Amino acid sequence: MTTQYKIYPYRWVVLAVFMFVNVTIQILWISYAPITGPAAAFYAVDDLQIGLLSMSFMIAFIPLSIPVSWVIDTYGFRLAVSIGAIMMGIFGILRGMAGTNYTLVLWSTFGIAAAQPFLLNTWTKVPANWFALEERATAVGMVTLAGLVGTALGMVLTPILMESMAIPTIQLYYGSIAAVSAVLFIVLSRETPPTPPCPPGGEVRALMLDGLKHALTVKPFWFDLAIAFIGLGIFNGITTWVESIIRPRGFTPTDAGTLGALMIVGGVIGAVVIPALSDKLHKRQLFLYIAFLGAIPGLIGLTFATSSTLLFASAFVLGFFLTSAMPIAMQYAAEITHPTPEGTSNGLIQLFGQAAVVFVFIMEALKSADGSFTRALLLAVGLLVISLFFISQMKDPKELVQEK
Repeated sequence: MTTQYKIYPYRWVVLAVFMFVNVTIQILWISYAPITGPAAAFYAVDDLQIGLLSMSFMIAFIPLSIPVSWVIDTYGFRLAVSIGAIMMGIFGILRGMAGTNYTLVLWSTFGIAAAQPFLLNTWTKVPANWFALEERATAVGMVTLAGLVGTALGMVLTPILMESMAIPTIQLYYGSIAAVSAVLFIVLSRETPPTPPCPPGGEVRALMLDGLKHALTVKPFWFDLAIAFIGLGIFNGITTWVESIIRPRGFTPTDAGTLGALMIVGGVIGAVVIPALSDKLHKRQLFLYIAFLGAIPGLIGLTFATSSTLLFASAFVLGFFLTSAMPIAMQYAAEITHPTPEGTSNGLIQLFGQAAVVFVFIMEALKSADGSFTRALLLAVGLLVISLFFISQMKDPKELVQEK
């Protein structure tokens, strides 16, 4: 009897164009963060209003995540991502054409933000459709890597480009790149390969509503949601306020861009290495422990460093460990909630992560009179410690253990 499943080389093409749209939306998300001060002066607003441009992505995600997950699980990732990519390209270009009008920039940003769930909630769906089970955490890690590369590019390029061109021009370039990525995705992506990538039955999932109900009955999934809330809250908080965090210590917007880039470079390496080890050793809980424990010294260094060397090294360590947890946590969710659809479990993880926008606001509220974020960053350290307890309640899925 012939085998009815096969792994196709074209999966890498599908993954590549999917990664590209994730690169571009992260550039659009983070591009104001490393130039918060100069951007506030350019638009004649305060730092919080510039921070709102980044926070809008998290705010928009909260009401849209579940409906978008339904679209993904009902109509497939190709249609869903195409919708998001088109919105991203259109509103990205409109933001670049808004000139000095902050109100138009904000509304265009909310348009881009509304596109984000269509991309983020498919992070596990694309690997599930095209990749074998033993490759999926690695594939999710590659998509995570794409998001990190986009964040790094936005962090590094924006302060550099601002030296030779106006902020609206920079945004117009970014929006144009986003439009190109949308076209490439629509042309080159495919929903499924000719035959399934896993044994018959392995790809079957429940209906979205039934799957949602089932997922919420799985106790370890709630702990997974909790660590996603904490991990993404800390990551988004630091990237949103990166320039404001280090400004009181005498660092510049260019330093903020460098810090963000090194944090992301560490994250890129971590998102490739640690999920791959998790796949190879068939362990999820162990590597979640490593990720959250390893992030603690990096965050402490980021909180107190006054020299650029220590600051940048701490950012790299924090990025390496903290970011690597996300693809593992998402794949863990897909495994323990089976037969819940990947778009649903992924969407809930992303929803809780983006709901951590409350932590971004708390960071601003805890800022001292001199602009220091020390209290907020120490709170983040405490939350990482609490996460270790949550991880202790997250045992590896039985199917994963049996494959060893």
